[in-house]
Amino acid sequence: MDEAERPSVDLGGSWLVHPATGDLPKEFSSPDLDDSGWTRARVPGHWRHAAGLGEHDGPVLYRRRFTCPDAPASTRRFLELDGVFYYGDVWLDGSYVGATEGYFAPHAFDVSDALRDGGDHVLAIEVASPRTSDPTAKRTITGIFGHWDNLDADWNPGGIWRDLRIAASGAVRIDRLRVLCTEATAERGRILVDVTLDAPDDPPAVAALSIEVVGPDGEPIAHDDREVPLSRGTNGIVCTVPVEAPPRWWPREHGTQPLCTVVVTASVDGAPSDRRTRRTAFRDVRRDGDVLVVNGERMFLKGTNLAPTRAALGDATADELARDITLAADANLDFVRVHGHVTRPELYDAADEQGMLVWQDFPLQWGYARSVRKQAVRQARAMVDLLGHHPSIVQWCAHNEPFAIDRAPGTPISRRAAARLAAGFALPSWNKDVLDRSVARSLHRADPSRPVLRHSGTVTTLDHTGDSHVYFGWYHGEMTDLAPALRAAPRLATFVSEFGAQAVPSTSAWMQPERYPDLDWETLSHNHLLQRSRLERYVPVDECKTFEEWTDATQAYQAALLQLQIEDLRRLKYRPTAGFAQFCLADSHPAVSWSVLDHERVPKRGYHALRDACRPVLPMVEPREGLVHVANDRHRPLLGAVVVVEVDDHRRAFTGDIAADAVTYVGQVALGDAVDVRVRLEHPDVGTVEQGYPLSVLDIVRRTR
Repeated sequence: MDEAERPSVDLGGSWLVHPATGDLPKEFSSPDLDDSGWTRARVPGHWRHAAGLGEHDGPVLYRRRFTCPDAPASTRRFLELDGVFYYGDVWLDGSYVGATEGYFAPHAFDVSDALRDGGDHVLAIEVASPRTSDPTAKRTITGIFGHWDNLDADWNPGGIWRDLRIAASGAVRIDRLRVLCTEATAERGRILVDVTLDAPDDPPAVAALSIEVVGPDGEPIAHDDREVPLSRGTNGIVCTVPVEAPPRWWPREHGTQPLCTVVVTASVDGAPSDRRTRRTAFRDVRRDGDVLVVNGERMFLKGTNLAPTRAALGDATADELARDITLAADANLDFVRVHGHVTRPELYDAADEQGMLVWQDFPLQWGYARSVRKQAVRQARAMVDLLGHHPSIVQWCAHNEPFAIDRAPGTPISRRAAARLAAGFALPSWNKDVLDRSVARSLHRADPSRPVLRHSGTVTTLDHTGDSHVYFGWYHGEMTDLAPALRAAPRLATFVSEFGAQAVPSTSAWMQPERYPDLDWETLSHNHLLQRSRLERYVPVDECKTFEEWTDATQAYQAALLQLQIEDLRRLKYRPTAGFAQFCLADSHPAVSWSVLDHERVPKRGYHALRDACRPVLPMVEPREGLVHVANDRHRPLLGAVVVVEVDDHRRAFTGDIAADAVTYVGQVALGDAVDVRVRLEHPDVGTVEQGYPLSVLDIVRRTR
């Protein structure tokens, strides 16, 4: 049967919506219901954009009338929902179809009998996105959307936020498809294909399964054909397709990104019944201790955390999603951590194309109830099915900060939360030791080709796994305390996946700057994330005469912290630091946050500091003792490089070789009370690379010596 004979019906567009009040949930699925008084909402989207639902927490009832064209009797039809946030109960023409759970996990329902004769139909979906009554024991797996100090506390993302459609197939449908690259040497590659075929009650005896790997030039480079005996319902098959001398995908600074396409076709009696495609690539990823190794080359990772591109993630355009990857690349970063959520496919596509590595979190954030374990394991497998083919994803993480804390946006950690946090580091807990173990095991079984981190932010001197979140200069101490702390506890330095400080954005009309210094501090804290007590400690409002001066002072502080702490970490390259991730790249909504780009992607001074401090080749002057180093992330040495240090009117030059993929000690200079310190490296392979040290950095270091 030809694809054109199986028409698909796009169910996006304008839907009717109404709050689930009174007896309406019992009646709303009826085709005869009078819905003339309902309001309209765009799908995909979020219900809070609909008139009258701007502050509604649901449940919300959705209705849409559609026409389904006639099709041959052999055609099967399925209602496919790419994403309902968070629960959905689905009805078609007044009959119950099924339920969905999980905001990012696709669902499909066989509606062949109901749509057998085409015609007009009514689809009705009750959508619920409940708020948690106890943030330390959440029951929905929504990650940062359910509980985070970097999103508006009042926002509810409920709704049908991804596409949905009526899709058609022949007698055999490809129900589930997982594509993984399990080997990628210069000589040989392997693609693992895990496919589930869905057969009707009276199934054909066999289906022909064809797997074709198409190279970057559009030409087939491998093929696998086999027959699959069928029984009614689901039929699973796993196979591996070998490819000789595959085109290998490389991180952005190390090579090109050739992408291939895997085409899986199920046929019955010689005619295609269903087809799926996945874009993927050949690359090998593993860990050597704590260091990531891609295609046999070790990498020192310089990265950032990504919040949702928009708080209303369904509203983000493809260009906006791709832009975040481009902005990370422009900041000389190697990887992004998709922090505590699963985002839209367009972002992963952009990462594949640009060679940006991705650390992907499963959406668990802070504390959960014991009842979520089974659902979390199921959704972890669904995440691998959804994203496993992307070569940019190099690591899964099961849970971010698995501690039962009740922290709210705009507030520092409370004493109660701090006590729970301390206990969570030192003592076993259900979240950390039971839930995370189950989710990590599920991820590893579904995808043995990638490293799996059980949780993030748990490392201590007693815990020899994981990574650290260290906010010196914000939640504790001074920005200069990071290096001494890492010397005292080297395990904390292995991988620092969160650090930073808040700064006021340049796009700030929404803050009503004309009221300064009498701003609406309560709203700024509750809805726009500002932690006033912390900001007052490091950049006091009463020391700034104008809003503009205060904005500039907060941005200067953030930039100084990022430059100093990134250089501290780069000096420890591989001894023991394997990498770092600044927190965070950009805001999801108007906010005073740790981001270096505001919600309109206007850069703060911190973005420029991040960009300069993460250049592949960077000469550095340690501002405490005047030690001069060069960090070289290139896998080639710089022979006969010249390093020139200028301290006020004094100039000193060094000449020598800079080792490949290492940090080279150059010498030491006296800083004294210098107000202008600059260092530059000159070499034909990289030109001139210069790093300056603002007076803000030098002054802070002197004050805290």
